[in-house]
Amino acid sequence: MPAVRRLAAILAADAAGYSRLMGADEEGTHARLQACRRELVDPKIGEHSGRIVKNTGDGVLAEFPSVVDAVRCAAELQRAMIDREAAASEDRRIRFRIDRGDDPARGAGHPAQSP
Repeated sequence: MPAVRRLAAILAADAAGYSRLMGADEEGTHARLQACRRELVDPKIGEHSGRIVKNTGDGVLAEFPSVVDAVRCAAELQRAMIDREAAASEDRRIRFRIDRGDDPARGAGHPAQSP
């Protein structure tokens, strides 16, 4: 049976300084991160035709049908997080690091995934 191939853009986002934030205020950080996911991250991924592939304690892995959708989603998330966290002190702000990733169906190092 031939392998099924498809192109996908992967967005990997995680909270920068998560361990430090949890050490300073575990319950508060968890509640803020969950609210952020529920109110901002998950809806924004859906708006850009993405689907969540994996949730982690401090991040998300999402797949998009195009690179354009993934980049637009990432840019909008970054801008929205700046506004959302503006009132928090610098050392308590939740920020997402966003990076490209490999298609989980293909695995790391697939030629189409190389930079």
